[in-house]
Amino acid sequence: MIWNPAVETLPRAELAALQLSRLRAVAQRVYDGVPFYRAAFDRAGVRPDELRSLDDLRRLPMTRKSDLRDHYPFGLFAAPMDRIVRLHASSGTTGRPTVVGYTRADLAVWAEVCARSLAASGARPGDVFHNAYGYGLFTGGLGMHYGAELMGLVVVPVSGGNTERQLLLIRDFRPRVIACTPSYLLTLADAARAHGLDPAGVSLRVAVLGAEPWTDEMRRQIERSLPLKAVNIYGLSEVIGPGVSNECVEAQRGSHVFEEHFLVEAVDPNTGEPVPPGTRGELVFTTLTKEALPVIRYRTGDIAALDPAPCPCGRTHVRMSMVVGRTDDMLIIRGVNVFPSQVESVLVQFAELSPHYQLIVTRPRTLDVLEARIEVSPAWPAAARALDPGDREVEALRERVTKQLRGVIGIAVDVSLAAPGTLPRSEGGKLRRVVDRRVTPGQTPGSH
Repeated sequence: MIWNPAVETLPRAELAALQLSRLRAVAQRVYDGVPFYRAAFDRAGVRPDELRSLDDLRRLPMTRKSDLRDHYPFGLFAAPMDRIVRLHASSGTTGRPTVVGYTRADLAVWAEVCARSLAASGARPGDVFHNAYGYGLFTGGLGMHYGAELMGLVVVPVSGGNTERQLLLIRDFRPRVIACTPSYLLTLADAARAHGLDPAGVSLRVAVLGAEPWTDEMRRQIERSLPLKAVNIYGLSEVIGPGVSNECVEAQRGSHVFEEHFLVEAVDPNTGEPVPPGTRGELVFTTLTKEALPVIRYRTGDIAALDPAPCPCGRTHVRMSMVVGRTDDMLIIRGVNVFPSQVESVLVQFAELSPHYQLIVTRPRTLDVLEARIEVSPAWPAAARALDPGDREVEALRERVTKQLRGVIGIAVDVSLAAPGTLPRSEGGKLRRVVDRRVTPGQTPGSH
């Protein structure tokens, strides 16, 4: 089902003309109304009225996540606060979030693209929709909620967690569509079996999965576990939230970017120059219709390839592959952004700890587990007992660090204390802070 065929099947020439018109308008608006962009355009030696074709996009300056943090909380807003009707925020490197705002028109666009995503995934008006994305400052839950209502689905706003209650509602309400992270859907499938429920008898037929990287191998694992189609959705709060792109269930050959709202590029992460279609590069987005927080050439850090070839489903918008990696050290653990520098910000608060640490990410079953191995300071009187888990003083420190990390990062972290001098040190190259051992068939472990 194509939710908005007039736009989603627009001929490429007409789509390009619409994009150029909107690009000129948004460039002029941020130049006139956002001091950061006026200064950035002036440094780049380009003015909005000089944009003659979409090729001129590369002349515009790029925006980075650090720019949003540097102008926290509202410094990049292009609309006055009396037009802002909602704020969302994502986690930052030191506890300071990245704040995004929405006008009423922005919320209407967001609901529209989420409705398109659900339709592309195979949802139909009247379906019961089990929304297990988190509600609150996280953009996932509310974005999908309003898109589902717009489409005419029956929304069950469950949010995340409380797996037993989720299973009860799935059993009793018999939803056809679910939205959550792919790892959490596997957890639900395992829990169903543990409770004596036959996964084959579950009512779910469509799963709209995102908020964390996943692979086709995990898709196959999910579809073996439950009688449904697992479909990828992509988004990020700085651009709008979920609904930037979505796979079509007809082909599942990449996620269609809703290009009349989001102009996408794939660039070499080192040079910033465009890479050819089909070549992996860093995704860069320009919002064409956002009012509250438009972004110009926003560097996402996500690595994927773009495919402009026609799709069998009839949609003409370019498709992006699944995200295969990131350009920075950010980890996504159960849908939450985690940065090594967040750990560092906690370590400096404890005189008993040294600055030497290592993060180990595993997936022993279906959910990611983050372990922080942290060296104690050799000046700490109990340092010699750091490897003794039965020592009261050592255990008390571990519990305090665990509590502090959870408060900063927002998820549980398994903390283990290491004796002085036992963790890796830099030998001139990049220090191996992160060891990613989340391995599914077809993957190899990675490290940062």
